[in-house]
Amino acid sequence: MVDAKMLDQMRSAPGFIAALDQSGGSTPKALSLYGIAENDYQSEEEMFSLMHAMRVRIMTAPAFTGEKVIGAILFERTMDGEAEGQSVPSYLWQKRGVVPFLKIDKGLLDQENGVQLMKPMPDLDALLIRAREKGIFGTKMRSVIADADKAGIASVVKQQFEVARQIIAQGLVPIIEPEVSIGSATKQEAEAILRDEIAAELDKLPSGDKVMLKLTIPTVADFYAPLAAHSSVVRVVALSGGYSTADACEKLSHNHAMIASFSRALTEKLRVTMSDQDFNQSLAETISQIYAASVNKV
Repeated sequence: MVDAKMLDQMRSAPGFIAALDQSGGSTPKALSLYGIAENDYQSEEEMFSLMHAMRVRIMTAPAFTGEKVIGAILFERTMDGEAEGQSVPSYLWQKRGVVPFLKIDKGLLDQENGVQLMKPMPDLDALLIRAREKGIFGTKMRSVIADADKAGIASVVKQQFEVARQIIAQGLVPIIEPEVSIGSATKQEAEAILRDEIAAELDKLPSGDKVMLKLTIPTVADFYAPLAAHSSVVRVVALSGGYSTADACEKLSHNHAMIASFSRALTEKLRVTMSDQDFNQSLAETISQIYAASVNKV
């Protein structure tokens, strides 16, 4: 059963969701941007250990609290790890007031019909049960749309909602993430198709079923406002999609029905060599910047 207090926070609290969910494929790049090169570690285990240390440094920073960061999306290994001697999901909610989510997808298939569907997730139910037992509130899963191909986009949305129903059945709230590439030559056209396909799937959900949507900041401001107003949608959040922090925040500030769920844009200015004082100050400034774009609209 969905936690009512967490649901209320996700539905109405001011703030944004931190995406701390880089997985195997994106971890080397995230570490490189943080100042840790690939030749600084010798194994995958060491790589994930360094990544976990970075995430713990973020989660335990003074500014990382539910006052501005209302949720955090975790990689599976992060969910299974600890922060200050406590399981990460428990630490986030009990000590920080931050609602924990889990990234569940296993990556993307090769592009077909202008999109990349999610790889199969045969062990998903077991993962969802384990996540729920650890105090996870919801999940996140990502597909990618490169072109305004109606059949391709329809297949992405259909797959996302099929998995979403499986997640809802386990008592969790799914974040549906069909990312439209910011480099797409047909981005605006793809967004129009995507909005219609999502609206149609939302209308099919049984009364009481709840989902969240994580979408690329649209070309036309407030384009996704009708989706945010749907009774089954808890919240619509925005991915940074490769935009710089400044650009992502500027674009987000024009979308009244969206809050941020940024990954790279959140950690853009952080470096492993920073003193704790400089690290905490830099993170606090970025959190305030993303919070302002999520709450104070133009």
